[in-house]
Amino acid sequence: MTLTSTLQSLPSIAKQVLDAFPDSRIFALYGRMGAGKTTLIKELCRALDVADEVQSPTFSIVNEYKTADNDSVYHFDFYRINKIDEVFDIGYEDYVYSGSYCFIEWPELAEDLLPEGTVRLEISGENARVIRF
Repeated sequence: MTLTSTLQSLPSIAKQVLDAFPDSRIFALYGRMGAGKTTLIKELCRALDVADEVQSPTFSIVNEYKTADNDSVYHFDFYRINKIDEVFDIGYEDYVYSGSYCFIEWPELAEDLLPEGTVRLEISGENARVIRF
């Protein structure tokens, strides 16, 4: 499926993505620097009723957010990963097999570790973003 989004349509796009994959919990977001990965994750979290402020975990590698129902949502940013051992060091497997939503930026740096069934979202474009999944 391909969706074209603007900032104004992102809430609707986030809901469409989540509705398209009701049983999926792992989402890998691909796109160049500045493509809108974090912005889309913010909207996905908003659609999941995350109460916390959503920010890119560029330096911490993973952020945990809580929903209004106190469920966990995890947000990874692998941009600064230098070697795969760093992914294991943060307890990656515990997060992705927890049953909680996990959103992963720069997943290509740990592609072999993505579990089967991971939803892959590709973001491209300049003014309007094209989201493919």
